[in-house]
Amino acid sequence: MRMRAVVPVALGTVALVAVLAVWSSGLIALTRNSMVADNSPSAVPVDVELVLAVDVSYSMDPEEQQIQRQGYMEALTSREFLQALKDGINGKVALTYFEWAGAYDQRIIIPWRLVEGPESADAVANEIGAAPYRRASRTSIGGALLFAKPLFDGSGFRGIRRVIDISGDGPNNNGPLSTVARDEVVASGITINGLPIMLNRPNSYNMGDITNLDQYYEDCVIGGPGAFVIPIREREKFKEAIRTKLVLEIAGRMPKERVIPAAADAPRVSCAVGERQWQDRWGN
Repeated sequence: MRMRAVVPVALGTVALVAVLAVWSSGLIALTRNSMVADNSPSAVPVDVELVLAVDVSYSMDPEEQQIQRQGYMEALTSREFLQALKDGINGKVALTYFEWAGAYDQRIIIPWRLVEGPESADAVANEIGAAPYRRASRTSIGGALLFAKPLFDGSGFRGIRRVIDISGDGPNNNGPLSTVARDEVVASGITINGLPIMLNRPNSYNMGDITNLDQYYEDCVIGGPGAFVIPIREREKFKEAIRTKLVLEIAGRMPKERVIPAAADAPRVSCAVGERQWQDRWGN
């Protein structure tokens, strides 16, 4: 049975530290369920190999893109993130950052980088900030997940855990079904966490919006040991949510009391809702 969790956004520094202390066995549980992709002798041991997959479809307005990118930059250099990094078994994480839109539109912005302290965290944050902004058509969560999956092979790192962190503001409407891609990724020992962006109300002008995008992510996108979703409903919570998510991922933990069985056989929202929306509007 898949497990999912919804994490509240409004976690301050004290609350976030408390969350990390609640589930001290989380790292052990995830370690037992992990698989290692890069078995080369030269692979560097790290606590987690993290793929950051960021939505740049046209439904993401320029302000949202800017806030999202700034959120990652500030999260990577935050005191909470650096403390979680220091507390890890290896004290190191590896990450790569790519942007995605349609089924065949994925672009690596930051290749694999080792983060082991403030200096390397600052360097990665600066790389993210220096990349030019772009937007593209369609939303292919399935395409993004299948693009991310082989990035772990030959990454040069050997992580205790492998995580894909995917953010987006709409359901899959192009390329492989999100559920098919999710199941393939999870079967290889990778955990998928989600950051559904829910800042707009569904309307006829932005047909990609749905009211229950958080449930869609929970039932149709995330999966694997310890998978969780942090929905964003207010612009003011954007940066805080990204920081919370990264800290939990690096620490390998999540709030135990929020974990509930996922209704994998009966999702609360149709996992083909995005495809149907597109077909109803455009006919293909």
